[in-house]
Amino acid sequence: MKITLLILTLNEIDGVKEIMPRVKNEWVDEIIIIDGNSTDGTFEYFESNGYTVFRQTGPGILSAYWQGFDAATGDVIIPFSPDGNSIPEAIPLLIAKMREGYDMVIASRYKGDAQSDDDDWLTGLGNRVFTKTVSILFKADYTDALVIYRAFRTELVDTLGFNKPKKALLFELPLSIRCAKLKLKVTEIPSSEPMRIGPGGSRAHPGFINKLKAGSIMLYIIFHEFIFWRREC
Repeated sequence: MKITLLILTLNEIDGVKEIMPRVKNEWVDEIIIIDGNSTDGTFEYFESNGYTVFRQTGPGILSAYWQGFDAATGDVIIPFSPDGNSIPEAIPLLIAKMREGYDMVIASRYKGDAQSDDDDWLTGLGNRVFTKTVSILFKADYTDALVIYRAFRTELVDTLGFNKPKKALLFELPLSIRCAKLKLKVTEIPSSEPMRIGPGGSRAHPGFINKLKAGSIMLYIIFHEFIFWRREC
């Protein structure tokens, strides 16, 4: 089983300098960075330290995802945030569970003793409500259906229809939903989410209006998937 650690960055120099030394090369088979044209030295940091780093060629985070998926050669992909939100030491735990035969393993911020220091009251409530809604509608048992930090089989990008065509509003939420709808083998491990490192603190949809917009998009995705999505192969 070949493992790809996929890192998406945009002006994360403070975080990457602190977090990346904790990421051990022997944990994974390749580390791929898609940088959204950072201006603070993030790209240069990865380049000077010998990482495989690409300039993002299209707009938006989903474009970065597809570019990373195309570049990845692993059987399993682990999206990882080097801004401090993702705890590096959970990487071997995710891989160990994947080796047990799971299709996806989620690093849940709300399982067991895990917690999110990056949440405020609204995002914390919203994440739990949306996750509970997904679990009820799609007969799943998630504690965190929205988190970026997870491991999944690379082939799911194609078999679950994300590349037909490469259009979506979000990736993690519909991935959780489609795995549940097809009764794929999914589990979670507890993994706390520390506060983001760097200027500005949390980037979790800053501003009340932006949070409401993000919540509206999530509700749309949940009910659109519930009503319309069908497996295409």
